[in-house]
Amino acid sequence: MDMKEISANRSFEGWHKQFEHQSECLQCNMRFAIYLPPQLFSALAESTAKVPVLYWLSGLTCTDENFMQKAGAQRMAAELGIAIVAPDTSPRGEGVPDDPQGSYDLGLGAGFYVNATQPPWQTHYKMYDYVVHELPDLIEQHFPVTRQRALAGHSMGGHGALSIGLKHPERYTSISAFSPITNPLQCPWGRKAFRAYLGDDEKQWAMYDSCSLMANSHPDQRLTILIDQGENDPFLEEQLKPEAIQKVARECDYPLVLRRHEGYDHSYYFIASFIDDHFRFHAKHIFG
Repeated sequence: MDMKEISANRSFEGWHKQFEHQSECLQCNMRFAIYLPPQLFSALAESTAKVPVLYWLSGLTCTDENFMQKAGAQRMAAELGIAIVAPDTSPRGEGVPDDPQGSYDLGLGAGFYVNATQPPWQTHYKMYDYVVHELPDLIEQHFPVTRQRALAGHSMGGHGALSIGLKHPERYTSISAFSPITNPLQCPWGRKAFRAYLGDDEKQWAMYDSCSLMANSHPDQRLTILIDQGENDPFLEEQLKPEAIQKVARECDYPLVLRRHEGYDHSYYFIASFIDDHFRFHAKHIFG
């Protein structure tokens, strides 16, 4: 699969790069960012050196750039020897449909990490397959990384990280999220997106709902989850509903750590304040 490097910046003795490639499952040109830590470039690094990867899924309206430019994650990734991969949040380009009403929570920038089944979305909006299969295959083919993968995200991307990790515990070491949409079946953002992308059958929606997935998870195939939530988040009560997933975790004895932080909101100021904790959390599960 051909890739085109479109930018490269040195960062904490590693490299942050952006690439474009033609996605088969999304049927459009896609961009992703990758941070490669200094352990791959030092004078002592062997030619066979490889590092694990944290996949970061961003929220509504974001691209690959928001997290990489605002979260300050490269410093801890460099210290721990973990690569970061940040895909875009939806397909884009000529011929890719957008919400005709121009809303921010459907269409471009709002792929919701599902495989759409309804017109006009079903041809391009396959972000679930892209994140779970196509992108990791591409990364592992072209970059010096192992198959140890951690998964994290924010808001809509937190929903993506939770739902994908809960469905595929065999593919990941650990899951974390900031301000995730925990119960999209029961919030306006989720119901709007799921109805558009998946149709009216709510049984199909449940396949991407983290509360439903957690409740039905097998006790022997559970990944530890860390969630951070700001108490001053304007979307807390209507859209995010952390108490819903906390209730399910208690009922099924799922290993969830939910931390609530007074005064913090939904922004990257919040993410930057606690991103080091998330990297240490994932490093503990990656390296033991």
